[in-house]
Formats: sequence, structure tokens, C-alpha cells
Amino acid sequence: MPPRPSRLRPVWLTVGFFLTGLGFLGLVLPGFPGTVFFILAAAAFAKGDPKWEAWLLSRPVVGELISDYRAGRGMPLRAKWIACVCIVLAVGVSLTRIPILAGQVAWGLVGLAGIWFITLRTPTKRP
Repeated sequence: MPPRPSRLRPVWLTVGFFLTGLGFLGLVLPGFPGTVFFILAAAAFAKGDPKWEAWLLSRPVVGELISDYRAGRGMPLRAKWIACVCIVLAVGVSLTRIPILAGQVAWGLVGLAGIWFITLRTPTKRP
């Protein structure tokens, strides 16, 4: 007996398409991350429809990024540098817009957590 389709299937597909769109924006907009959105989109498609997950994994650049992440191969060193610089710039620019000191501290800690994760927890992919 085949498994019943999930009631959440349309939600997962909608989330997957939205995240895929953000991922493609990240490929063309400087300073806007794309890889994380593609990874999340692949996870959403895996829950919604494996056919769309396979489509995303078959994209020339995107599929390799997702496969590398899933296999634990990590990020190229250049990508790590770019990601960390973007985090520093984004946090630095946005801190002036947060009026409450506690919010500024919390946002700074979020940025530091991102840098920590990228530098120490994410493996560096060797050529």
C-alpha cells in the first residue's frame, strides 16, 4: 500500500519554492547568501515532493553546494571568508538601527554565533 500524501505537502512545496527564489537571488546579489537558502529549500522539497528535490539537486552549481553540505565536505575557504565578511558588514550596519542596547548585544551575539559556526563547525572543503 503506497504511503498517503501529507497534508503539509503544499506548505513544504511553497516554502521550497520561496527559498529557492531567495537562493537564486543570492547568486546574483552581492552580499546576499544563496547557499543557505538552497540547503533549506532542498530540505523542504524532501518533505514536500522528492521530484522537486531531485530537480534542485540537478542544477549545475546549486546541486554541488547542497551535495557538499549534505556529505559533510563543507565550504571552500573563499566562501567562508565571504560569508564572514558579509556577516560582519550586515551586523555592523544594522546595529545602528537597533535602539535598545540589549537588542544590539543580542544581534551582535547572533553575528558572532554565525561566524563561530562557519569558522569552527563547518569543515573547509579542499580543492
